[in-house]
Amino acid sequence: MIRNRNDPLRHPAPRGARASRPLLERGTPDPSGLAKKAGATPALPENRRRGTVLLTVLWTIALLSALAMAAAVSFRGFAGIAAVGRDRVQGDALLTAGLEMAAGAVVSLGDKPLTEREVTVALSTGSARARFSDEGGRIDIGKAPLAVLASLLRFVGAPEQEADGVAQGIVASRRRNMTRSADASAGPPNDPTKKTDSEQPFADGRELAQVPGMAPAWLAAMAPLTTVFGSETVNPLTASARVIAALPGVNRAQLEAFLAARRSSPADADRLIAMFGARQSYLAAKPQRVVAVELTAALLDGYTAAAHAVIVLLPQDSQPYRVLVWDPLPSSLFR
Repeated sequence: MIRNRNDPLRHPAPRGARASRPLLERGTPDPSGLAKKAGATPALPENRRRGTVLLTVLWTIALLSALAMAAAVSFRGFAGIAAVGRDRVQGDALLTAGLEMAAGAVVSLGDKPLTEREVTVALSTGSARARFSDEGGRIDIGKAPLAVLASLLRFVGAPEQEADGVAQGIVASRRRNMTRSADASAGPPNDPTKKTDSEQPFADGRELAQVPGMAPAWLAAMAPLTTVFGSETVNPLTASARVIAALPGVNRAQLEAFLAARRSSPADADRLIAMFGARQSYLAAKPQRVVAVELTAALLDGYTAAAHAVIVLLPQDSQPYRVLVWDPLPSSLFR
C-alpha cells in the first residue's frame, strides 16, 4: 500500500519534542487523573479538616487545664475551711478547760474571800488563761441605791447635776422593767414559768445605754465596776480599789487606810466595814456565789480565742457550777 508522503506515520516527531495534547478546558473534569500525576496541589478541604482537628485538640487541652486549676483552688479552699474549723474547735476546748480551772480554784478557796486571781493551763494543743473575780465585789446597777449610782457616775466623769439625773433615769428604767416583767409573768399561782420579784431588771449592763443622758464614755468606764448579778451592797472583802473609791463619801485617805487594813486582815469583815462609819450600809460581806471569768486561749499555730463568762456555784447542786453568761470576745481585748 502506497502512503502519502505527508502521512504522519511515515514522519514521526523529532526526538526531544513533546507531542501536543489538547488542553483541558476550564471546568472540564479530568477522568484520567493527569493533573494528579503531574504533581498538582492537594485539594483545599483536606487542609481545612486538619486545621479543625488541631484547633479542637488545643481547645480540649485548654479546657482540661482550666478544670485542673479550678479543682486545685477548690481543694485549697476546702483545706483552709477545715483548718479554720479545727482551730475553732480546739480554741473552744481550751476556753472550756480554762473555765474548769477557774471554777476549781474558786471551790478550793472555801470560805476565803475571792480577790481577783489568775490561773493558766497548758495542753498539747495550746494554753488557756483565766482571770476571775467575785461579782459581789461590784456595784449592782439593778439593786444599788440611788446615792451609789450617782456617786459611781461622778467617779467615771459625769458632772454633778448630770450624774444625779442619769442615776434617777436608771432607777426609773429598772422600775419599768420590773413592772413589765411582773405583767408578762402574771398567771396561775402554780405556774412554773412565773417570774419572781428577785430577778434582775437588767440582763446586761449595756442596757444602760438606753437611759436618757447616758454618755458612751461613762458607760464604758462603768463596765468593769458594775454587775447585774450582785446585791444592794458591795462585798468589801472582794471589791477592787476603784469600786470602793466609787462609793459615796469615800476620799483618798479613807481608801488608802481601808486597803492597808484589808491587806493585814483580809477576812476581818466587821473591822473593815466599821471603817466607813455611816456609809457602812453600802457594804456587806457575803459568800461568793457568782464569779466573772475572763478567758483567753492560744493554739500552737498562733490561733487565739477569748470569752467572757459568768458562773454560779450553788451549795448542794448536782453540777459543780452553772454558766450564766458566755460571751465570745475578740482575743485582742485580753492579751
